[in-house]
Amino acid sequence: MLAEVGPRLRRLRQERGVTLAALSEATGISVSTLSRLESGGRRATLELLLPLAQAHQVPLDELVGAPEVGDPRVRAVPVRHGDRTVVPLTRQPGALQAFKLVIDAGGEPPEQRTHEGYEWLYVLSGRLRLLLADRDVELRAGEAAEFDTRLPHWFGPADNRPVELLSLFGRQGERMHVRARPRGRTD
Repeated sequence: MLAEVGPRLRRLRQERGVTLAALSEATGISVSTLSRLESGGRRATLELLLPLAQAHQVPLDELVGAPEVGDPRVRAVPVRHGDRTVVPLTRQPGALQAFKLVIDAGGEPPEQRTHEGYEWLYVLSGRLRLLLADRDVELRAGEAAEFDTRLPHWFGPADNRPVELLSLFGRQGERMHVRARPRGRTD
């Protein structure tokens, strides 16, 4: 990477129509040092590159040809399952999986189901109805629930509007230790 700094400096200076003498005056670096930098006869150091980056008004990364930093955004692809849009938020298979769900308003809840695992739900917007065995719980935005998925369960909108939530699902029964109060309880 450093071997390309000299030719990059020369190309940048020439593209801007700047002479070695003018660049020397702007940076305080001697003409001979600038010439050796451009020809590869002098090793580029931070003390030399900083004033050059400032004089050319470019980031230091551009002078040294640093690779671009990878994009940190998660580019999840939504998947539609009936009335649910599921956005996987974890990329690697493993014990704990994270999902964002948007569930459209619909009719009556289907039959409750069971499966191995442990689930944690956090409501982002709307109202969520959670049927858990013989309990009927309503969660509002900002509330969370956790449960063993071996209990019969179903969740969906509590009213005729969509609900948006985060779901963490652990296949081996990891517990999240956040609970919502059942409807009607105030303790």
